[in-house]
Amino acid sequence: MKILKREEIPEKYKWKLEDLFEDESKWEEARKEAQGLLESMRTNIRGIVTTASNLLTFLKQSKEVDFILEKVFVYAHLKHDENTKDSKGQELGQKLTSLQLLYSDVSSSFHTEFLTLDGAKVETYYHEEPSLLFYKKYFDEILRAKPHTLSKEQEYILSQTSLLDSSDDIYGMLSDADLSFPKIKDEEGNEVEITQGNFIQYMQSKDREVRKSAFKALYSSFKKFENTFASTLYASNKTDRFHATIRNHPSSLEASLFSDNISPEVYTNLIETVKQNIEPMEKYIKLRKKLLNVEELHMYDIYAPLIKDMDVEISYEEAYETMKKALGVLGEDYVGTVSDAYTEGWIDVYENEGKRSGAYKSGAYGVHPYILLNHKDNLESMFTLVHEMGHAMHSYYSNKHNPQVYAHYKIFVAEVASTVNEVLLMRYLLKNTNDKKMKMYLINYFLEQFRTTVYRQTMFAEFEKITHDRVEKDEPLTADALRTLYYNLNKEYYGEEIVHDQEIAVEWARIPHFYSAFYVYKYATGFSAAMALSKQILEEGESAVNRYLDFLKSGGTDFPIELLKRAGVDMTTPQPIEDALNVFGELVDELEELI
Repeated sequence: MKILKREEIPEKYKWKLEDLFEDESKWEEARKEAQGLLESMRTNIRGIVTTASNLLTFLKQSKEVDFILEKVFVYAHLKHDENTKDSKGQELGQKLTSLQLLYSDVSSSFHTEFLTLDGAKVETYYHEEPSLLFYKKYFDEILRAKPHTLSKEQEYILSQTSLLDSSDDIYGMLSDADLSFPKIKDEEGNEVEITQGNFIQYMQSKDREVRKSAFKALYSSFKKFENTFASTLYASNKTDRFHATIRNHPSSLEASLFSDNISPEVYTNLIETVKQNIEPMEKYIKLRKKLLNVEELHMYDIYAPLIKDMDVEISYEEAYETMKKALGVLGEDYVGTVSDAYTEGWIDVYENEGKRSGAYKSGAYGVHPYILLNHKDNLESMFTLVHEMGHAMHSYYSNKHNPQVYAHYKIFVAEVASTVNEVLLMRYLLKNTNDKKMKMYLINYFLEQFRTTVYRQTMFAEFEKITHDRVEKDEPLTADALRTLYYNLNKEYYGEEIVHDQEIAVEWARIPHFYSAFYVYKYATGFSAAMALSKQILEEGESAVNRYLDFLKSGGTDFPIELLKRAGVDMTTPQPIEDALNVFGELVDELEELI
């Protein structure tokens, strides 16, 4: 299918960036206004906390500049992503480099100034300027970080150390640019080169020989450079340890969890609970072997489609209508806003020349959210639409019901709303089909979400914890050690019903998330929380819906764990993880009954 130029795409399938700025000249005016405000704030930053009135004046200026800046940055990145070949979009981004540095400088300087105060002094300011009570949670968060914040001079030096940490960049250049992969033969017998981008495509091939060739080709290439990858990961983990130590955190894990105010027990609960529930995964693997009709199931069979010849064609319009029906349980206001998103320019739907790949939600306070898609007329694209709409609705409600300073929710809960939407869609589709083959296809699609989001990401999380623990004990991370560790974890999480091919031992080398320490566990916790919430919504009805909508409206007004508790899910206990894995087991049983 020919990829169209952007101007060939009908306007109704493009987002409306004019809702941010009428045109680039208005954007430029706003950029200059923000620049001027920030320069003035930087000039007057010293002594800004010496009086309550000075502090209030500064915060009012911050509110004004934050409102402008967010729109400026979002417009630039959306403009760039709609056509990365257009130099205009690149120019906008380049103009923001100095502005970003200026903003970071002002923000860091303000935090340093504010931390010269103590709680008692801040209390007196509330009496002198009652308007400052509006910022109490914001102040409390800054003061909570005081034991982990250094002097202004030390903070400046520490900020400069980011220039020395190139492990992520080195990994990216080695993995994406310098590493080359062998060619294999595809299903038609054509020679094709394996890449990071097309690897999963060939792992999903119906031809087992293609899957095996792709698997061996990719991992043999990573194996050749495993010592370099090991050194790079070791450097990244040492950097995490350095920052944790300097900031007086007991460990890299606790340093990472601090901003979300998450207890390490939440992290370890996840790992322990998943490892205690490997039996349903083993049963699924056994069922996969049966459906694929193979004597031995190998790691290169793990992505193979179980239900073949199910190329379901779903137009964008049909997908949108199905989404609205599936989300109808969330009420008229929710679905009405989803309908508005279709007509009011929230979504950039189709691929065009130069458009960024993938999908995401973005947006700025005071303007509706934006969704980037590269829609294909298939089931996967419908789920992507529903997923991103979950993010968009979370932001919509959060922005609508909170001032900007409290509107942004934490990443820990970011995947909850998107996954709730996906689960509601899946439940709707399963309920409304009597076609046995379609039911099997949908259940397998759902099971794969569990496998990749809960089991696999938890395995990654344990790998991260063990490697960081070793670095903190001054133990080396050699390629041999990493290979052995990862291979043994793979055996634990997938069980004995699959052949653990030696090539999988080097998979750790191709996971970019390991360079953003202790991030991946949020996928598993978010998915589990979403499973619990969607179950409550479908079984309890209005009361659960109201709790859930209140959660969406809460933004960043409290810590993630507390927001989820009020919605009806306590992530400090193993219960939500156990409940999610019970659903996984039930789905495996249901699939087995359909065979």
